[in-house]
Amino acid sequence: MLLAIDAGNTNVVFALVEGRRIRARWRIATDPRRTADEYAVWLIQLLQIEGYQRGDVTRVVLATVVPRALHNLQVLARKYFGAEAMIAGRAPLEWGIVIDVDEPGSLGADRAVNTVAAHELHPGDLIVIDFGTATTFDVSDYQGAYKGGIIAPGINLSLDALVSAAAKLPRIAIEPPPTQGGVIGRNTVDQMQIGIFWGYVAMIEGLVSRLKAEVGRPVKVIATGGLATLFQPYTPVFDAIEPDLTIQGLAIMVERAHISA
Repeated sequence: MLLAIDAGNTNVVFALVEGRRIRARWRIATDPRRTADEYAVWLIQLLQIEGYQRGDVTRVVLATVVPRALHNLQVLARKYFGAEAMIAGRAPLEWGIVIDVDEPGSLGADRAVNTVAAHELHPGDLIVIDFGTATTFDVSDYQGAYKGGIIAPGINLSLDALVSAAAKLPRIAIEPPPTQGGVIGRNTVDQMQIGIFWGYVAMIEGLVSRLKAEVGRPVKVIATGGLATLFQPYTPVFDAIEPDLTIQGLAIMVERAHISA
């Protein structure tokens, strides 16, 4: 089976994939100092809990936006799974799509992989919204070419900035405000939840509206990332939710490269 690794700024996601089916997934906080041995102690135990063994992993693929984490993840693959990790965007896993922006090399690996997966799963002109450390909006055309996008602060970053800069504001959970849809808060916590939650919904809807107008053709909106399902009931902007889009993209890239175990 394939061990797919998505190393993001906040978490590293590990998934065991058979074909395109995700059999199990786990996540750990991103720490570039974490060694291959530390990853292995944690991951091998989780594999066993799910009923798998080290020997079930025959291939490893990874995408990372944290360059300092790459080496230890490569060592993990080599030392504990006997495989050379395939790196998304490098031979033999080239993107296979046109990256039509001013600086193609600056595009984050996760965003390129998401574009590959989204186009495979939802043909046509697309906007992919990824709710991560940053919230990214990525536009691809009906041929699968990446055309550009938007980077906005993630909702957790926005909340952290608000709390750290205002001494009297408490730390709150990110959740829909309990005001039956109203936006006049009657206490500090409600007012913060309204500002963070509905303010973020308004940003999503406003930016998607502007992106659609600029594309000028029918566009599907695909959402991914842990917070996508939080917003889904409160806005009609999403056409589909794909919570494992990056992992799916890595599996698709391996499949397209015809790499066998």
